[in-house]
Amino acid sequence: MTGPVLALDSSTLGGSVAVGVDGRVVAERVLPDQAGASGTLLPNVDEALRSAGLAPGDVAALVVGGGPGSFTGLRIAAATAKAVVRVRGVPLFAFSGLMGAAAARREDGRAVCALFDARNREVYAGCWRFGGGVEEAMAVEALALDELGERFSADPPLFTGEGAWMHRESLAAAFGAEAVAPEEGPSIAVGLLWLAGALPERGRVADPAAWEPEYVRSSGAERIAAQGRVR
Repeated sequence: MTGPVLALDSSTLGGSVAVGVDGRVVAERVLPDQAGASGTLLPNVDEALRSAGLAPGDVAALVVGGGPGSFTGLRIAAATAKAVVRVRGVPLFAFSGLMGAAAARREDGRAVCALFDARNREVYAGCWRFGGGVEEAMAVEALALDELGERFSADPPLFTGEGAWMHRESLAAAFGAEAVAPEEGPSIAVGLLWLAGALPERGRVADPAAWEPEYVRSSGAERIAAQGRVR
């Protein structure tokens, strides 16, 4: 992929922005893990581009985290990404934010399992192996934290992502402290940049205007409304 690539993600409570040029990360911004952080996505995009010595018109492609995660965050990222590609006329790429989180901590051969908080001791989870290519070890799904022990008892992966850090003690008790990646390290946006370079056709969005994130499950408000209709 030639030309500057902009990556953005707000799948979780915070978010991240990164700019890549010729396979190198030239700028990165990490949003604070606090409510409303995703609303600062555009200012952070501007800051990252300026830091890289680029203008918005220099962006040649955009890659975005496409779910699952925070419903509000995903909608903000999707709207921002679609607005940029519509105005600039550049291609859009989308990968699961979980896959981006895993790619940011990739290790040759070892499975990396990314976890996002889904509340009530549940997580969104997805697992991949990185080597000569990218192999899916577990498809993205929502599951109870305790189910991870059953899935990975024989061959524990490296756990990363906000869900892994939130439940660090439980994961360490089940798999050992070394099974949880440190919080410090490359952001999800940096992982998305790598994926866009390594698997462009897998992430290419054919119709950006019609594209929507994959939420995996309905929102809390939608589930409550559905329960009310059942009653």
